Amino acid sequence: MTGRDGPSHQFRRAMEGLLGVPATEGNRIEVLRNGDQIFPSMLTAIREATETIDFATYVYWTGDIAVEFAESLSERARAGVRVRILLDAVGAHLMNRDLVDSMAQAGCQVEFFRPPTTWKVWETNQRTHRKVLICDEDVAFTGGVGIAAEWCGDARNPDEWRETHVRLRGPAVDGLRSAFVSNWAETGQPLFDERDRFPEQPQPGGATVQVVKSPAQTGWTDMGTAMSALLMLAQRSISITTAYFVPDDRFIGLLRDAVGRGVQVDVLMPGEHADKRIVQIAAEANYEELIEAGVRIHRFGPTMIHAKVVTVDATVATIGSANFDQRSLGINEEANVVIFDEATTAIFDAQFADDLTRSEQVSNGRWQDRGVAQKAKEKVTDLFDSQL
Repeated sequence: MTGRDGPSHQFRRAMEGLLGVPATEGNRIEVLRNGDQIFPSMLTAIREATETIDFATYVYWTGDIAVEFAESLSERARAGVRVRILLDAVGAHLMNRDLVDSMAQAGCQVEFFRPPTTWKVWETNQRTHRKVLICDEDVAFTGGVGIAAEWCGDARNPDEWRETHVRLRGPAVDGLRSAFVSNWAETGQPLFDERDRFPEQPQPGGATVQVVKSPAQTGWTDMGTAMSALLMLAQRSISITTAYFVPDDRFIGLLRDAVGRGVQVDVLMPGEHADKRIVQIAAEANYEELIEAGVRIHRFGPTMIHAKVVTVDATVATIGSANFDQRSLGINEEANVVIFDEATTAIFDAQFADDLTRSEQVSNGRWQDRGVAQKAKEKVTDLFDSQL
């Protein structure tokens, strides 16, 4: 049921009331799985743009795909399209600066978000982790993908990361554009220019979508409210896919409470191919408590899983840049979409089920038998896991 009395609408009203952010109707959503689907769709949108391109990313590293994006953006700028590119100064530190120079020479406007300084320590810690692409104010993308060789392919081996992204058309495009603009303005650039038309958005689909943004700060954010609300509203199931899983005591309590009221809670995270071992150890510090409470923890086998998707009750889903960790929920600039659409949620749930076939569930007995060295490492991460 998807009408005003159905579960999707009940979730929508709760989320609107708690966040004060209206959801929009009539959106069309395409779920993109792994680089083989994500990158061609993004590059096609870039190459077809005739007026404007707004692109923000945390990770822009190296590889052929990094060159291809730079060349495509440059070609559009030379063709007269206004191209604005925002790169996080920390996340994109591995980027080949020759690509930055070539894009700037082609006419792209390129800015770096909060370049580290010797004294503004708080700004260095608080990054924009947002990943948004908006072309012609008409089509938008968000999810977890970075522009680097690691995301190419179809997650077939450790060299091809597992990722999920979405392509959107409809009123929600405005919300994702605002996520770009708020970060862009901080660099000193104007909010808009004569190329921005602010068109009436079409309603090409049937999905209701809420855009949730959180600013870089220390403490509670709208992303924390959104995730908390979804966990508290769940009645049947919660499926969490996250690259980094470092919940604080509040979120551990919410997961335990959900199991206590009969909700099946599954968490899928990286296994042996995790790219940040220290973050994985911080996650492992919570395994025993969560498993004893009834949370089912799974570790993905084939490669690094970098996707960031949460589904609840086969009814609502959220995807974007936010991981299930303290940095995403309380420190970084993040942007997610909450999708009140059972058909789209079913796609995410089917992909989750497929990922579980290539994952190993962590058993409590086996985890309790872990060695003294592992336990010592977990204790050490307690000192700084609020920054992970």
